Amino acid sequence: MISRRALLSGAVAAAAAGTLAACGKKESPSSSSSGGTKQITLGFSQVGSESGWRSANTSSVKDAAAAAGINLKFSDAQQKQENQIQAIRDYIAQKVDVISFSPVVSSGWDTVLKEAQAAKIPVILTDRQVDSSQDLWVSLVGSDFEIEGERAAHLLEKVLQGATGAVNIAVLEGTTGSAPATQRAAGFKKVMDASHPDWKIVASQTGDFTRDGGKQVMAAFLTSHPEINVLFAHNDDMALGAIQSIQAAGKKPGTDIKIVSIDGVHDGFVAMAAGQINAIAECNPLLGPQLMDAVKKVLAGQTLEKWIKTQEADFVAADAAAALPNRKY
Repeated sequence: MISRRALLSGAVAAAAAGTLAACGKKESPSSSSSGGTKQITLGFSQVGSESGWRSANTSSVKDAAAAAGINLKFSDAQQKQENQIQAIRDYIAQKVDVISFSPVVSSGWDTVLKEAQAAKIPVILTDRQVDSSQDLWVSLVGSDFEIEGERAAHLLEKVLQGATGAVNIAVLEGTTGSAPATQRAAGFKKVMDASHPDWKIVASQTGDFTRDGGKQVMAAFLTSHPEINVLFAHNDDMALGAIQSIQAAGKKPGTDIKIVSIDGVHDGFVAMAAGQINAIAECNPLLGPQLMDAVKKVLAGQTLEKWIKTQEADFVAADAAAALPNRKY
């Protein structure tokens, strides 16, 4: 996992490497030998379409590329790292101007990133971090997942304010090995360990960020741990699936089992407005405009921030009805 300190310490060197990569091209993508302009080509590899958040993220990238006049080559990895690696190699072979991807997992990228670097094609990460050396990629456009986990824990504090008795927490984790799953768990536990010795995680398992995964895992949790009275879901889709299992078990979501989630998709807000989810820490998927801006800047030789963070907010059930009409995803 990349710490903020590591990101800051490597920012200057990494930004310089990204600038060198862009300047190392024989011909600027913004101009041609004939004196005209050449359309920028961006190769983008998406994780998949596992959730409402991911679908909104994909739409944002596609719409922003079209608006910016950027030629987008898009691939869906279907949650498989080998598919992403092959897509990146295809983009290298096609000599795109910039490569961007949202990594399925954090590790295992060194070889293909070195291939992109050797081809002098800058790489911009979106949404998720990688464990690879920072000189292999130019910038990350995305959220601080550890802070999101901390925010979720602080939201749970608000939800439980005034409550008494044991706090028995079930955790629906994201895809094993992915940056959001690892870091959201770490952020939540950081707050829990520091301030809430009375909170206890009694069950924790991956639901792969899917609604069906959340439903199945929560059903198993309720069978083996009927004492569960709090659910922390790493994303809204798993929380929405879990709600079905909670209801099937004869319990009332949001009342018998308090639910805190991360993302802020439309269906999550609908459930929150209905009192079934108590609070949501937003994770903004609309990264497209920031990504296209970064693509243009790196190709123009400008220095990018190592981490371009998205703006996000926190919501509790009382906010949901008023906020719902303005949700864009």
